[in-house]
Amino acid sequence: MEKIKMTTPLVEMDGDEMTRILWSMIKDELLLPFVDLKTEYYDLGLEHRNETDDQVTADSANATKKYGVAVKCATITPNAARMDEYHLKEMWKSPNGTIRAMLDGTVFRAPIIVKGIEPCVKNWQKPITIARHAYGDVYKAAEMKIPGAGRVELVYTAADGSEIRELVHDFTGAGVVQGQHNLEQSIESFARSCFTYALDVKQDLWFATKDTISKKYDHTFKDIFQEIFDAEYKEAFENAGITYFYTLIDDAVARVMKSEGGYIWACKNYDGDVMSDMVSSAFGSLAMMTSVLVSPQGYYEYEAAHGTVQRHYYKHLAGEETSTNSVATIFAWTGALRKRGELDQNQALFAFADKLEQACIQTIENGSMTKDLALITSIENPTVLNSQDFIRAIRKTLEGML
Repeated sequence: MEKIKMTTPLVEMDGDEMTRILWSMIKDELLLPFVDLKTEYYDLGLEHRNETDDQVTADSANATKKYGVAVKCATITPNAARMDEYHLKEMWKSPNGTIRAMLDGTVFRAPIIVKGIEPCVKNWQKPITIARHAYGDVYKAAEMKIPGAGRVELVYTAADGSEIRELVHDFTGAGVVQGQHNLEQSIESFARSCFTYALDVKQDLWFATKDTISKKYDHTFKDIFQEIFDAEYKEAFENAGITYFYTLIDDAVARVMKSEGGYIWACKNYDGDVMSDMVSSAFGSLAMMTSVLVSPQGYYEYEAAHGTVQRHYYKHLAGEETSTNSVATIFAWTGALRKRGELDQNQALFAFADKLEQACIQTIENGSMTKDLALITSIENPTVLNSQDFIRAIRKTLEGML
């Protein structure tokens, strides 16, 4: 068959360790034989980030602003051990954090549903997408250990020198205190990203905080979401046949557990951190989770929800066979190709992305899978394949579809 043409490049962000190995296999087996792939390539492997003083990360984010769609491989966020292992100039920041900040984006994570990998919550039939705000709260908090009796206050000093004070607590003994903040601009971006994405995928949007207790902090989130929805998105939601509603976080948890899924659940930073792990674990595996960063300006960056699979990489370097699940990384590519096809009105590219996803799911449902899925599947006598053979099995399924 003739290769599918692309008119506009994707931004391609290569990564680290085992996912970098899979990245190359996926391109060679599942993309290049079928698509005349156009990408603007950035090597976000840790060695190259170190060589460029992390400028390559910023360059890739700026390229995403230019082209609108990016696909990213998993990358190492270095710790002290990585400093020594890779002889780093400094402990570079998380590329995901840098890109997220530059694109002002929100992360949406959803499970990939496959028959035979049943969720722990028996009534969950459709994916639940977690939309996590990615700025502030406990992740940028100031903390202090209180040694003994004394008063702790919040003090705001305005530019003109005037002050507003709020008592936190009169301590009668030792304790701890924490000060959190957020920015209205960031909350507004979070809200617009959520509303834009809900319209994009035609799914209902839920938002939940604890505004009954946090009458200023959490209530500000609630108010901003409602104001932006009413002013900018209400009519579009009605036309799309989808709904937005707000509820308390504890009520949301109860509703989620009793629901069948099929909606977006927007959460503040910490809530999203916790709930995305709960949802991914309950649906089966982080290796079966999609992740997309969406900016309010309409930039999209697709990636896998998991890390670089370090343990498998060391086995690979030692010449040992690995059985590493590549589905989430394949779905990062399909998500980016579908969005590129949608924006360019390239129906062939859009359709190919759908077919490749169907091939992944069908291969697993036919009983061929990696070891991690074989351990949790209800399919009897699954065939366990190594990393490369699993990708080749998907290619065989795909060729049959095409």
